[in-house]
Amino acid sequence: MRARIYLPPKNVMQSGRAGSDWVLSYGSDAPERADRLMGWIGGGDTQAQVRLSFPTKDEAIAYAERNAIPYDVELPRERQVRTKAYADNFSYKRHENWTH
Repeated sequence: MRARIYLPPKNVMQSGRAGSDWVLSYGSDAPERADRLMGWIGGGDTQAQVRLSFPTKDEAIAYAERNAIPYDVELPRERQVRTKAYADNFSYKRHENWTH
């Protein structure tokens, strides 16, 4: 079973980008199944529920190597910032119609 080391995306209710930790989580080898009585989806693999947080990517990798856990590192995508100005709404070079 391979572990996944990644930086989770920010919550949609947040505007800032600070305070996020790297996460090491395990995947599941066993298929999930529906419970016949309640209809919930689950499985017998409890290790898939484990999520460990680390302040840096290097600490998460060191933990995985120290405990002989095979892992994959997923790097976050770079954020693309497009600069905008309020005056661009009234520009003569605007291609689409301005509506409220």
